[in-house]
Amino acid sequence: MKEVRVCEAMKSPVGTLSDGTVLRQQDGGTKSRQVPIWEKSNLTLEEAAAYSGIGINKLRSLSDKEHCQFVLWVGSKRLIKRRKLDEYTERMYSL
Repeated sequence: MKEVRVCEAMKSPVGTLSDGTVLRQQDGGTKSRQVPIWEKSNLTLEEAAAYSGIGINKLRSLSDKEHCQFVLWVGSKRLIKRRKLDEYTERMYSL
């Protein structure tokens, strides 16, 4: 098998072709990749506040509610579903 270089940001090969050739980042996997906020599915509170213009404390209080549609709990970590947050803010601003 050919040498496998691992992307440090992902801790896994970047890709593999059907013949077994492993694809790797041009920089050798030393640089982490930054995904723009507007392309992420789930955001931290800080990212959601920057994205939406809603304060962190307000997002925290909204997402603490039992029937909040735009919160995703991963253990004790709170993530904000970006598309659901967009839908929520559009509904709220259209009233």
